[in-house]
Amino acid sequence: MSLALGFAGVVAVAAPRHLPVPGGVAVIDLGPARQPAPSARWNEQPLAVISDNNRWFALLGIPLDTLPGELQISVISGSTETRKSVVVGIKNYPEQRLTIKDRRKVEPNAEDLARIEREKEVTDAIKRRFSDAAPATDFALPASGPLSSRFGLRRVFNGQPRNPHAGLDVAVGTGAPVKAPAAGVVANTGDYFFNGNTVFIDHGQGLITAYMHLSRIDVRPGQPVKKGEILGAVGATGRVTGPHLHWAVILNNTPVDPEFFLAGR
Repeated sequence: MSLALGFAGVVAVAAPRHLPVPGGVAVIDLGPARQPAPSARWNEQPLAVISDNNRWFALLGIPLDTLPGELQISVISGSTETRKSVVVGIKNYPEQRLTIKDRRKVEPNAEDLARIEREKEVTDAIKRRFSDAAPATDFALPASGPLSSRFGLRRVFNGQPRNPHAGLDVAVGTGAPVKAPAAGVVANTGDYFFNGNTVFIDHGQGLITAYMHLSRIDVRPGQPVKKGEILGAVGATGRVTGPHLHWAVILNNTPVDPEFFLAGR
């Protein structure tokens, strides 16, 4: 849909695809956008609220380990609080077996484990960010290439089960440009043990994206970026079997399938 101004100058955007399954996104109708935007929460976690076709919608990222059943969110409009239910369905993800030549990336030593723990504190804080800006959710693919490893794969490295694949891989060679899929602010850049050279972008209201295994980083923390602006270049840093872009999307502190945010998919 084309962009249009909603209530009090809020930009209306195309909502992501609604599929309330583990690793998916629930797009929850909150009513007409004739009044100021309501706020929404799941437990203690605030949710993004966007305007689409003159209606307010809350976006709920559903964790991969969620069992089928019902989730409830709280919606506050003015002085009134209501609850809405989301029925979570079943989604089974396939298994992927990979061989990593650098055994330390599969079996880290004590020094590596200390580094991993320090880095986790940093990335956990980034994922919890909730800024006021209304996010654009109609993303463009950040690199030009075929999609390879999809989100949610149950991964086995060198015969050892590890966490599911919490992103989308784009098969493209070293040096290829990586572009911002939508406007935002660079939340962090760095060289991480598993992720390699990484850029995090804050798009607003708990919508965070990450670009991993880069060979080069061309942006700095705090820098505003526009849709299509170059963030860096594809590489093979961190835990990889070869050059590619690993693209992650975090919504309300939850990794979700990036394909839900790609226009036309």
